[in-house]
Amino acid sequence: MRRFLALLAALAAAPVMAQAQSPMTLLAYAGIFRDNYTATVVAPFGGVQYVEGGTSAQMLGTLRAQRADPQIDVVIMDVTTAAIACAEGLVERLNPADFPVFAELDQQARDAGVGCGPAVTYDHLVLVYDAQNVRPAPTGFAAMWDPAWRGRLAVSAPPNIQGLALTAILAHSTTGNWREANQAFPRLRQLAPSVQTFDPNPDGYTLILNDQVRFATGWNARAQLYRDQSNGRIGVVLPQEGTVFQINTINIVANARNRARAAAFVTHALSTGPQAAFTERMFYGPTNTRATVSPAAMARTALAPEYRSRVIPLDWNEMLQVRDNWNQRWRREVIAASGR
Repeated sequence: MRRFLALLAALAAAPVMAQAQSPMTLLAYAGIFRDNYTATVVAPFGGVQYVEGGTSAQMLGTLRAQRADPQIDVVIMDVTTAAIACAEGLVERLNPADFPVFAELDQQARDAGVGCGPAVTYDHLVLVYDAQNVRPAPTGFAAMWDPAWRGRLAVSAPPNIQGLALTAILAHSTTGNWREANQAFPRLRQLAPSVQTFDPNPDGYTLILNDQVRFATGWNARAQLYRDQSNGRIGVVLPQEGTVFQINTINIVANARNRARAAAFVTHALSTGPQAAFTERMFYGPTNTRATVSPAAMARTALAPEYRSRVIPLDWNEMLQVRDNWNQRWRREVIAASGR
């Protein structure tokens, strides 16, 4: 009888134990981000199920669909989309006192979360070009206005945030204020007829390698990897007009099933070792100021001392207030001017 009762007790406890031992679930970007983030951050932590989320907008849709029964514990997404998730209560507001590692982050990283999860990586907008066919090497976005390259440009237009970033950079380079979009849109209208596609598919890096375009807007981390993989065919320029950080935040999903493990993973991902390892591997800028990164790797990020002055002070939370207006102006004034 004692054995029988012990067996019943074990069976009754089994589902609870299985749930407690289930892997923590991370929702984040697919492809080369997944490959490199898994190798440098996820695998050393262990016990993480990585779910590919597509774009940040798609990840937001996943969180909304699972609001009543979250299947995700931690999400990495861009700062503007994360701010929406925070406002809707889809991710937790975090108390810095519970996460001592937050004190090691730079001020921008702490502010990025607007009370929810902080910045976990920095990337930045770059000009990507065909180094085999574009000589001399360009120094900035201005090269795209050269009539010689008419029809050989790929520009990611809004709602892709690359288009918003380009608008802000052009405005800032003209007026010193990224918000002065009225100074940027005339230049974008002039550029429009030279653009082959405003929706690079699959991406501008591949279009260059396939000999379809000569220039594209892009994100530095991916561009640096493609440069290495293409033996220098992909050229990468931090534009003299300036650049902006693309900020990814890390958040704990509200009512996460594995909340304790989720909190431990957030601390791990923000700590010095994983931050440095991911920068060395994929050239995302670290948000932890104490991360020790080799000069060679840091030189390929916008955090390098010689480039910091080119990072314009764009506030992505403020960008949320003008985003819809800029999206509409791109459709009416820029894309329409291309004749497409």
